[in-house]
Amino acid sequence: MTVDTVEKLLVEELKDLYSAEKQITKALPKMAKNATNNDLKTAFETHLKQTEGHIERLDRVFETLGKSSSGKTCKAMQGLIEEGSEQMQELEGEILDAAMICAAQKVEHYEMAGYGSVRTWAQLLGQKEVADLLQQTLDEEGETDHKLTQLAGKINKQAQRHAA
Repeated sequence: MTVDTVEKLLVEELKDLYSAEKQITKALPKMAKNATNNDLKTAFETHLKQTEGHIERLDRVFETLGKSSSGKTCKAMQGLIEEGSEQMQELEGEILDAAMICAAQKVEHYEMAGYGSVRTWAQLLGQKEVADLLQQTLDEEGETDHKLTQLAGKINKQAQRHAA
């Protein structure tokens, strides 16, 4: 399909985000399992529940638009998850926790960029319900990023002490 309108661009980017969210639901349980810090483990478990809600919200968006969610694989998310998987094999303890926070924030920033764009395009196209649903997810992604930043303050110090 040729992407030559904002509506087509919106749908293509929504498919990319849908694929990304599906991939994240497979990665988060592994991250939670490998986290040594209990707060970080809880954050990953909480975000898994949120991510499942993001998928449900995207299903509603596709239904509202009368479009299918299938047909695209988010290669960027594949790469981000692959990097994180390599770290889980190579690192351990507090250093791994610090690395997983970094990996998770890369994912959050990718999602925030995507959700911000599709929300704006939905607004431009007069799709208020779609834009509102996407804004809800964007807000949750921002909250998760903020929580990870707070956890990083403590965990990075623990990782530094462990290395010294």
